[in-house]
Amino acid sequence: MSSTPSLSSRARFLLWLVLAVCAFAGALWWWLLGRPVALPDAPSARIACVSYAPFRQPGETPYDLKAFISPERIDADLRALSQRFDCVRTYSQGQGLSAVPEIAGRYGMKVIMGIWLGRDPVANARQVELGIAEAKAHPEVLRGVVVGNEVLLRGEQSPAALAGYARQVRAAIPASVPVTYADVWEFWLRYPEMAKSVDYLTIHILPYWEDEPVPPEHAVRHVAEVYQRMKHAFPGREVMIGETGWPSAGKPRRAARASVVNEARYLREFLDYAGSVAMPYNVIEAFDQPWKRAQEGTTGGYWGIYDVHARPKFSMQGPVTEEPRWWLGWLAGAAGVALFVLAGVPRRGWRGLSGWGVLALAGFATGTALAWQYRQMLYACRDLLEWGWSWAACAGGLATAIVLARWLAARIGGAVSAILPGAWLRFAWLFLLALEGLLLVFDGRYRDFPLGLAVLPCIGYGLAGWLSGWAQAGGLRLEERCLAVLVPVLAAVVVAQDLGLNPVTWLWLGLNLAIALPVLVAWRRKPVGLPANQA
Repeated sequence: MSSTPSLSSRARFLLWLVLAVCAFAGALWWWLLGRPVALPDAPSARIACVSYAPFRQPGETPYDLKAFISPERIDADLRALSQRFDCVRTYSQGQGLSAVPEIAGRYGMKVIMGIWLGRDPVANARQVELGIAEAKAHPEVLRGVVVGNEVLLRGEQSPAALAGYARQVRAAIPASVPVTYADVWEFWLRYPEMAKSVDYLTIHILPYWEDEPVPPEHAVRHVAEVYQRMKHAFPGREVMIGETGWPSAGKPRRAARASVVNEARYLREFLDYAGSVAMPYNVIEAFDQPWKRAQEGTTGGYWGIYDVHARPKFSMQGPVTEEPRWWLGWLAGAAGVALFVLAGVPRRGWRGLSGWGVLALAGFATGTALAWQYRQMLYACRDLLEWGWSWAACAGGLATAIVLARWLAARIGGAVSAILPGAWLRFAWLFLLALEGLLLVFDGRYRDFPLGLAVLPCIGYGLAGWLSGWAQAGGLRLEERCLAVLVPVLAAVVVAQDLGLNPVTWLWLGLNLAIALPVLVAWRRKPVGLPANQA
């Protein structure tokens, strides 16, 4: 066991400072989540129209052609929605959804009925057949029939083919029911000929999903500008916003952050704007849709005004709280203190209270960080496999944090200590961070940042490397050196991809630098020759 010199007063101060800042940051983050945020009130809690899909139970998806939603469930949903919405928009026929017009009529609601079109001509023909039958049976309930949704965006049909479907439906249903097609607003400008085949245009404006994401404070202004642009591009034609909204959870996109507060802010401000210009609109969506997470990451499942249990996420008047149970984060921090102090009972001979203080601060910071990660897991994990991997990663992070906290406690407590322990753990974390970095760079649109987990090894090994005097050069492997170079480079690319506008990417870069820096500094201070097999 090699000895290390005692810590200087400056090193002690900086160690206490870093640990105190980490613990305070964890406590502050959870406290801020629980603070009510003042927002402008909506003109009314009532909303003109909302997208409705009943597929919110575990395992349910509209891509399961054998799925069937009972009329009783649809009745319960529409009865509840009728208290706040005048209309619902559907997207397809079959699977029980053909019952929506009849049931909506019982509660005085209107329906914008969707006919789903894709690549399969047989499935398309069946959808058109069912849609025509429903339009003929309940014309008094329908505000319109949407023949195809974002088909051009997905590249599944040509404009000519879509126009043919629209004309077929138009010729078969009562003249009192208008026909439209729905797509992202840019695709109407790209294929303006589609306007000749419909009675009015249905455009989608989702500021969060724009190629150039719009932050919430400018989102409604962006919608107004796009809407006026579309009115100018298609003079004399009615333009309806068929989808607009904001997600309550998921990955930040540049300065556009998904949160309950931002969803409430956007909807309140949008409703105020829509009322001022008497614009027809539909917001997305009534209920959270877990099945969308398979396609769009965490964000896809959280566009609902209600959660999967039909509970409203926020009110349309008064302050909004992001996390009402914020105190659970502090409780997790307290549990971390107890666990880390317990782990220090078989201590390494340090004297006084300084070692126990290090364990307590590290335990609180670790507890709040893992609670942060668990909150993200609640939103993101879709099945037992994802839960299993996530729990295994959290267990590894906790074990790493305990090992490093014990070593830090020994160093500040005056015990003679070996050079930094757990070198193989650092290599493993560098490998995992490099893998995550590659995924974020090349497939990062829908991928979350595991910040609550990454903070444990990154801050821990950053501190330990500094306090060990960067004395790891002799044990460095070629692979570890390469990873230490790769990890911050990938993180810097992620920052650049978001044009430096996303604070989360900067935090990710800082964490990656923290764990890589000790390796890079040790390598530079004490370069060593490579074994023949590595050379």
